[in-house]
Amino acid sequence: MLSNKQKKRFEQQGYLVLDELFSQQQINTLKTAAGNIVDDFDPQSTRSVFSTKTESNTNRDDYFLDSDDKIRCFFEQDAFSPDGKLRQTKALSINKIGHALHVLSPQFAAFSQAKIIAQIAEDLGVVSPEIRQSMYIFKQPKIGGVIGWHQDATYFFTAPQSVVTFWFAIEDANIENGCLQVDKQGADFVLKEQFKRYADDTTELMVLRNVDWPTQDRALPLEVKAGSLIVFNGALPHFSEANTSNKSRHAFTLHLTSAQAKYDEHNWLRAKPVRIHS
Repeated sequence: MLSNKQKKRFEQQGYLVLDELFSQQQINTLKTAAGNIVDDFDPQSTRSVFSTKTESNTNRDDYFLDSDDKIRCFFEQDAFSPDGKLRQTKALSINKIGHALHVLSPQFAAFSQAKIIAQIAEDLGVVSPEIRQSMYIFKQPKIGGVIGWHQDATYFFTAPQSVVTFWFAIEDANIENGCLQVDKQGADFVLKEQFKRYADDTTELMVLRNVDWPTQDRALPLEVKAGSLIVFNGALPHFSEANTSNKSRHAFTLHLTSAQAKYDEHNWLRAKPVRIHS
């Protein structure tokens, strides 16, 4: 699936961009499916907000922790007014849908478990790839919040490190609407933190190595068209700025690990993985 040049580029950079790999029809199918999930969602059922601020990382609620084998909607942090009411329509208030779309939604399952995904993963060194998590991210206009510097291996700790992220652009992503940004020198960045979930469902963001996140001059914006795929290794620091534009920035993500790597017992996500084949 990938050329030797592309494999080498991934190894050296920690990421790879595959421009407009998927058709508009494929992308629209996912976008419609996500819209239908939000339409069916009762906004009175929860006020669970997704945020990457430190206090949120260390105090995840049950609604979040129990979502590893379910399809659940999470609000943007700025979706509510001080009186607890939504500032805008429900459809423009959701931060993301997670975390078992790749299992429970027919449209997302068909896309996620397609041979092309397994082929790319295997080409990038993921032996016996398994899908651990899926998310549909909306990055809503005006209120799509900042996602700070982080590494995905923090949340999918394996020995050896094996997690690879697949980030699919459902809509055009650019600086204005908060595109993904990566550390252009971060292919071999040490793992800084590990997010742990204990038997009593308390959680902790443990510092593994006391190193600073990359400076802003090392941030490389990855502006891509809808249908493009960005794939990156679990050690690569990345972030996205707030969306202050009038346009959303929808994306779908998958996290894959190797079945041959030991999946840490303290990872927050405990659902059975889905093995995919090329």
